[in-house]
Amino acid sequence: MSRWGEALGRGASAQFARVGRMRRALVILAAVACTAAALLYWRQQTDEGMHRPLHSLYAGVEPQWSWICQQDRCERFLASETNVLQSLPTCNMLCSSTQLWPQPTGRVSLATAAVPVRANGFSLHVIASPSSLVTEHLHEAFALFKEDLTKLERSAGSDSRRGDIGYTRNVLVHIFVNGTGDPRLRLDTDESYKLSLKPAGHNLVVDITAHSFPGARHGFETLSQIIWLDPYAGSLLILEAATINDAPKFSYRGLLLDTARNYFPVNEIIRTIDAMASCKLNTFHWHVSDSQSFPLKLDSAPQLAQYGAYGPGAIYTVEDVKAIVRRAKLRGIRVLIEVDAPAHVGRAWTWGPSAGLGHLAHCVELEPWSTWCGEPPCGQLNPKNPHVYELLERIYAEIIQLTGVDDIFHLGGDEVSERCWSQHFNDTDPMDLWLEFTKKAMHSLERANGGRAPEMTLLWSSRLTRTPYLEKLDKKRYGIHIWGASQWQESRAVLDAGYRSIISHVDAWYLDCGFGSWRDSSDGHCGPYRSWQQVYEHRPWIEEGPSLTAGMPGVEPASPWRIEGGATCQWTEQLGPGGLDARVWPRTAAVAERLWSDSNERAEADVYLRLDTHRTRMVARGVRAAPLWPRWCSHNPHQCL
Repeated sequence: MSRWGEALGRGASAQFARVGRMRRALVILAAVACTAAALLYWRQQTDEGMHRPLHSLYAGVEPQWSWICQQDRCERFLASETNVLQSLPTCNMLCSSTQLWPQPTGRVSLATAAVPVRANGFSLHVIASPSSLVTEHLHEAFALFKEDLTKLERSAGSDSRRGDIGYTRNVLVHIFVNGTGDPRLRLDTDESYKLSLKPAGHNLVVDITAHSFPGARHGFETLSQIIWLDPYAGSLLILEAATINDAPKFSYRGLLLDTARNYFPVNEIIRTIDAMASCKLNTFHWHVSDSQSFPLKLDSAPQLAQYGAYGPGAIYTVEDVKAIVRRAKLRGIRVLIEVDAPAHVGRAWTWGPSAGLGHLAHCVELEPWSTWCGEPPCGQLNPKNPHVYELLERIYAEIIQLTGVDDIFHLGGDEVSERCWSQHFNDTDPMDLWLEFTKKAMHSLERANGGRAPEMTLLWSSRLTRTPYLEKLDKKRYGIHIWGASQWQESRAVLDAGYRSIISHVDAWYLDCGFGSWRDSSDGHCGPYRSWQQVYEHRPWIEEGPSLTAGMPGVEPASPWRIEGGATCQWTEQLGPGGLDARVWPRTAAVAERLWSDSNERAEADVYLRLDTHRTRMVARGVRAAPLWPRWCSHNPHQCL
């Protein structure tokens, strides 16, 4: 090639290089300008309270799907097919459903705009409080609220499309409690609350007004439900404005957990209490003892755990109980500890003779067990030994002291073996012995409670709560925990007789049903499995047809039903640590809405959508709740109904 040709080639190459550099510079400048414009636009729109897709701010690979609200439902599209990139949680929160669980009972107004927030941007200001103790509880409960938000924020994970989302709002939470100075949940506690959220300059202000600490805590819970993680942004978002007036329909909303058949570690119990609080349940019924084991090591009777616990690794100490009670109290939940009696006792009560107290129990571990009790091992207290009642008084006093719950108590009282007592006391009708035992246990409880009976002392429904014994129980002193099937005559008789009642119908709210027999000689005590829809649609306070007790002696016509509430029951013959969450949740959450608002007769489309969202919240908090359906249905909820 000639020198001229070489020079021409070098000049052309230089020219091309300059053009390439200019093009790259222009592309970079254009990208910077677009990003700046998008950021400015987003900030302006945020200040105006408008929510729009944040995809222009994110780095990394674009998500596969986008959800768009169309005709009040979120529809899924390939991200490449739409210019709007929006995550499913954000679409659900901003479309038509409230996404609150349980559904509030009063007026609800929610904005369709959202702004970004961070967990550390929330601050509490107690404007009015009736006592220093309530103020202390508010601050500690708010700390738990922020822990929940932090856990949610961290759940975004390293694969989220994190980016600089720009300006986040601080949230100032103002609390006004203008009622009782006692932070405990009581039978007459007003759990209502009002929540107002609105912009104030560059901040958001939340006003929560309540008449009690539990009511204010429910306000925290509802506030947490209008905050969510946008997985595309890796950031928390909150509705920009909201007004919610709310109060529960029933005062008793519970879950029973049996820790005697199988032992559950303290951390699983605390996680269960946190899950209860997420759906505003308020009573943790702790069935702590049974014939199989007595894991509670009480200072008043340490021999019970010594003789009755499965081993040193299966014991609840006094400090354990205090930790559980404290966590529950901060979550607005009472701990109702039940030491079952006079039946459902076992080896824990066999130390009486060696201590000079005589036989505290009879028929312990007799065989064949099916002759003496409903499931092995057998055993029940000696109703004619005065030391039994002295022990019960000490046990009851310590339980009341540990839990702080003195207005409601559960005596147990089901499935007494008449044959056992007949063998030892053939001169007395065993039903009369049962009634006598109940009255003496009640006197022990009164002495343990400072000389006064609790406002409501619960007994399990049983033969003792049927005519003619039902009429011998004082309605002012006893309430009945109805576990029998909803269509059983004796279940209806208790309601018709006007007793204060807690409902746990075996054919609807027993969570252990449907798993087959664990005994070779029987088909198991209940079945089939109850789906969350069946659990949700059970409304036992709705009368159907004429009273089954019409014309029965001792039953007044048109007696008012006094249903205080209800509870699911998780008995644990076939359940152990690690399996609790999926068995209980989300089915118990379904009961929680039924007991809180009772607003929907059936599990309609909105119920599916809201419960699926709430189940996602629970999972983000560490609760391993079972899925409602395949994940495809979460992505396309209306196509599965």
